[in-house]
Amino acid sequence: MGEKIKKLKKIRIHREGTNELTLSLIAFCIIAFVLWFFVDNKIPFWAFVVIFGPAWLMALNFYRCPIRYFNGDTEKLVVAPADGKIVVIEETEETEYFHDKRLMISIFMSPLNVHANWFPVDGKIKFVHHQNGNYHKAWLPKASEENEHADIMIETPDGQDVLVRQIAGAMARRIVTYAKPNEECYIDEHLGFIKLGSRVDVYLPLGSKPVVTMGQPTTGDQTVIAKLK
Repeated sequence: MGEKIKKLKKIRIHREGTNELTLSLIAFCIIAFVLWFFVDNKIPFWAFVVIFGPAWLMALNFYRCPIRYFNGDTEKLVVAPADGKIVVIEETEETEYFHDKRLMISIFMSPLNVHANWFPVDGKIKFVHHQNGNYHKAWLPKASEENEHADIMIETPDGQDVLVRQIAGAMARRIVTYAKPNEECYIDEHLGFIKLGSRVDVYLPLGSKPVVTMGQPTTGDQTVIAKLK
């Protein structure tokens, strides 16, 4: 029991969901109150509770935000920027910024995953760029380039450039990015948040060594996904 309480204390509600959860809970309570005390037939009350009660709990689960700290030396390491599973590990031609080949590692986040994003490396933010686009299913290859996305370029302490791309999925309609150009960034810090199902791509220099496999689950800010050259 003590260990369970300790784990619960390490989970908080993400600031992106505080207002929505609070307002929806107030509305839920008001409607439930009216249905219970002012409607003689109790069927509408119970139907409302059965339908919207679990929906609110699902939203609460979606906005959970575990407090995490990476344990160990972060030099040359790339940690998972998100919870989810690995859907891409491949060399690809990156034509927008690098104009050369990069190692691409992608993590798909389902609606059940934590949707906070963390910085995958220590370094300095060179730029942040938001691109409007489509809303293809996030696991499709074309989603990386055609979907709405936010790009964050990070220069590591040894001068290597790492590109992180937050991608909106078929259900996601809002990407939040906290990264600011010219600021220092560190593993353990939040990079941003993506609402509902989505994906995060990481582009690494060739010579970086992936240490994850296709389909492997990842824990944001905990799972090492690659080692820089």
